[in-house]
Amino acid sequence: MKYDVVVVGAGPVGSTAARYAAMHGAEVLLLEEHASIGSPVGCTGLLSTRAVEECELKPSDEFVFNSVRGAFVHAPGGQCLPIDGKQTKAYVVSRKNFDRTLAVMAVEEGVDLSLKTRAAGFEKGNSETGSGKERSDKEKSSPVKLKILRSGKPETISASVVIGADGVKSQIANYAGIGKPARILPGIQIEAPYASEDSDFVELFPGSSAPGFFAWTVPLDEKVSRIGLALEPGIACKNGSGENSPLSYLEKFLHKNPHVKARCSGGMLDFVLGGIPIGPQEKTFSDGVLLAGDAAGQTKPTSGGGIYTGAFAAKIAGKVAAEAALEGDTSAQRLSEYDRLWRKGLAKELEIGMKIHDYIGKLEDNQLNELIGSLNTPSILNMITEYGDMDHPSVLMRKLMFSGNSFRLMKAFGTFLKTLF
Repeated sequence: MKYDVVVVGAGPVGSTAARYAAMHGAEVLLLEEHASIGSPVGCTGLLSTRAVEECELKPSDEFVFNSVRGAFVHAPGGQCLPIDGKQTKAYVVSRKNFDRTLAVMAVEEGVDLSLKTRAAGFEKGNSETGSGKERSDKEKSSPVKLKILRSGKPETISASVVIGADGVKSQIANYAGIGKPARILPGIQIEAPYASEDSDFVELFPGSSAPGFFAWTVPLDEKVSRIGLALEPGIACKNGSGENSPLSYLEKFLHKNPHVKARCSGGMLDFVLGGIPIGPQEKTFSDGVLLAGDAAGQTKPTSGGGIYTGAFAAKIAGKVAAEAALEGDTSAQRLSEYDRLWRKGLAKELEIGMKIHDYIGKLEDNQLNELIGSLNTPSILNMITEYGDMDHPSVLMRKLMFSGNSFRLMKAFGTFLKTLF
């Protein structure tokens, strides 16, 4: 078989990339290694309103369980910072139904979908030596021979461009020699009976409950929540306890955090393990290959969310891949346009997000208590309400930096704010 574009991975990013490639005239094949779309789930399922819009969907009962408008940030010492967005800021979704909705949209656009099909290697017809000008037209358009296993049987597909949207353990990135994202945060989540204080709010627990990142509760309704955490491995391993797995931290969080222990009645309805990639590779392209989403480390370092950023990049990847394939030039030089365009839209925010992630993650519990206490004033909370943005944290940081509370904040943040910009 021969296709202009083959997309590996039928999650939200892969389906969006495939749909955009088809919209721009390409013959597209979308591969998914599992027997059904959206399973197994590897995500908290909390999507910002902008993430849903970026996927060109409207919130629907078909995939939305709950909507949330804010967060209760719990300091390690017990103080709570209530952040109220006053309006819906995010949706708690069924990732199975959400993913399937996007896959159907891709198929309706003319994309061929193949389930129980995984990439097993590939051969590229050219190398990256020399500039595009030194190559013949044939070299510029040499196809990728993608080896696959379809229901366990080996096949080979010829593709002008392969888009790797195959997640944190991307095989396409490995086959193309592009490498991995800078860091991967191991995470764990359960779905369990939990009496939410207010199901319009998620709860966040930074500090020693989840060293280097945070723990969370995300309400599906008043009685059930998704409870989980992710860790920065290098920081978690410094506690000296010998128990540094996400599971061990989750068990301690459930049984020793007094706020959570009082609300969680035990039992488990679902269980998810996964990794959050943060920090994109130096480049997300090579001859005949593009990477998007988790495979490209395009996840937000502050929250771990990757749907908004991944969908933003996927649209560019689909368009560039289709145009390059139809032009007959799928060289690295031609495909580098994708890398330039997605970084133009996202790189600065991801860079600032990484600085915030590293700063907050290294604070001791007593420092977090002081920081959260410093933020817990009416004027600062009003500013957070007005300018807080899950997808663009730099907007709020700029406002805080130049606000009338700057002295109070500088005392809490030290010189950190000055290093952001």
